[in-house]
Parts: sequence; C-alpha cells; structure tokens
Amino acid sequence: MQRFLWPLVIVLAVGALFLWGLRRSNPTALPSVLVGKPAPAFTLPVLPPYQAEWGRELELSELVGKKPILINFWASWCIPCQQEGPVLSAFWQQNKDKIMVLGINTQERNPSDALSFIQQYGLGFPSVQDNGRMYIEYGTYGVPETFLIDTSGKVRLRHVGPVSQADLAAMLKQGGG
Repeated sequence: MQRFLWPLVIVLAVGALFLWGLRRSNPTALPSVLVGKPAPAFTLPVLPPYQAEWGRELELSELVGKKPILINFWASWCIPCQQEGPVLSAFWQQNKDKIMVLGINTQERNPSDALSFIQQYGLGFPSVQDNGRMYIEYGTYGVPETFLIDTSGKVRLRHVGPVSQADLAAMLKQGGG
C-alpha cells in the first residue's frame, strides 16, 4: 500500500500546483517582449473599404502621438474574431475621439474573404492587410490579439483572445484616453 501512496501524493501535489498556477494567471494577458518598448513600425496597404478616408497605405508613425492606438490582429476565418468584431466596432464609434482602433488582417487565405468579413460584421475602424511580417514582428500566437500602443509609440499591453467591452474600457483607461 505504501508503494502506491508516494506516487499518489506526488501526482496530487503536482496537480495542485498546476491548478494554483492557472488561477493566478490571466490567460488573455500573455507577457510580451514588446511591452515597454517601441511598437514595431509598419507601412501596410489599407483595405479597399477604408481607402477613401485613410489612403492606399497606412503608416503607424503617422498615428503615433495623437492618441493611444489599439492594434487588433484578425482574420475572417477566426470565430472569436467574428464575435469581437461588432464589439470593437461599437467601441471605436463611441471612443474614436479618445483612441485609435486599427485592424490588421492577417493569415487570410483569400483577400476577398476579408472584405466580406468587414461588410458582414460592420467594421467601422480602418483595417490594413498584413503579408505575415507584422504578425511575426509583434510576436503573435494567433488571432485575435490586441496591442495597446501609448502616445509615445510604446507597447503598453498585449491581450490574447477576443476583447470584451470591459477589456476595452480598461485598455482605454490604461492608454490615458
């Protein structure tokens, strides 16, 4: 009986440590080497629905300094992106005088799928097309992921997974908006 007792105690102790670790961490706030550092610069093509207002290309440096920026990586095939799209769009409509929301469409199989997504989910905030480089530069693990950039151009936080209204309100506060 004692022969089986020690392995059972060890398994239970490891399991308890694992559960304790899960409860302590916030899975949507993954650490990022970018936090506190300048956001990777980019110039990316603006998706067609936004070109009349934003031009054919958008450069991050043109946005920095005016107000905080939320950069949201998304893809049309991403189910959580479909859930957060309307939430982000409503947030943008209510707060565009305080914070910039910029979508980065990435990992798209067919470029026309992004256009259908924009129309279907009513994305009012501008979105650009990434060829995969910014996805790597920002160290994303998947979509959706959202980064808060402060007015000095530094990354303040990284949020993994879909954002809620409460998440966005907290980001707005943290960004100073």
